[in-house]
Amino acid sequence: MINITPAIDIIGGKCVRLTQGDYSTKKIYSANPLEVARSFEDHGIKNLHLVDLDGAKTGKVANQKVLEDIATGTNLHIDFGGGITTTADIESLINAGARQMNIGSLAVKDPECFIEWIKVYGDKIILSADVNGESIAVRGWQEASEINLFTMVSGLLQHGIKYVTCTDIATDGMLQGPSFALYEKLRAEFKTLYITASGGIHKINDIHQLNLMNIDNVIVGKAIYEGHIPLSELAELLK
Repeated sequence: MINITPAIDIIGGKCVRLTQGDYSTKKIYSANPLEVARSFEDHGIKNLHLVDLDGAKTGKVANQKVLEDIATGTNLHIDFGGGITTTADIESLINAGARQMNIGSLAVKDPECFIEWIKVYGDKIILSADVNGESIAVRGWQEASEINLFTMVSGLLQHGIKYVTCTDIATDGMLQGPSFALYEKLRAEFKTLYITASGGIHKINDIHQLNLMNIDNVIVGKAIYEGHIPLSELAELLK
C-alpha cells in the first residue's frame, strides 16, 4: 500500500496552507503545529512532511523550533524542507530531529553542492521537484527555471539520488485531484525511484489511484484541513 504523509506548512510558527504556492492566499489552520502533528500520530500516521514556507521564500531556515518541538513531542518520521542552503543547515536540522531533507532550490542553483550532499548524506536527501508543466520552479515557487524535471532526475540518478518529491504547482491547494499523467510518466521512466506525489489530493480515491500506479508515497495537505479526507479515513488505509 502507498505510504501516506500529511503535510504541515509553517509561516511564522503557525500551521498554514497556500493555494498554488501563492503566499497572498495564506490561510491559518492552527497556531499549534505540535498539536496538529500529535493528532496525526494519534490516528496511526507515522510520517510528516514539514515545510518552512518562510525559509523557502527567503532562502534561510526560519522555523527550526517547530521541527524541534514536533520531533521531541512525537515519534513521527519527519522530512523537512524550506530554506536549506548550507551543510550547517543540514547538520542543524538532523540534530533538531529531521530524518530527511527536501531540497529544491539549491539542487537547481548549485547542483555540484547538491550532488556532494547526496554522496555524504545518502537517503537523508530528497530532491524536492516543484514543477510548472515539466519545468522546475524554485525559491518557494517564486522563480521559474528552464530546467526540465525528467532531465534533472535522470542526471541525479547517476549520482545516487533515490527519493524525489514532485509537486505540480498548478494543482497544489486546488482540491481538484493530482496530476496523474505526470506521476504515471515519472513511474514509467524511473522504475527504481522512490516517488512522492504532492499537490491536488482531494478525496480518498485519489490516493487509491496513485497506489494503483505504484507511486510510493503521497503527501496530503489541504484535503485534511478542509475536511475532505478525515483522519479516520486515512487511519483505515493504514491498517
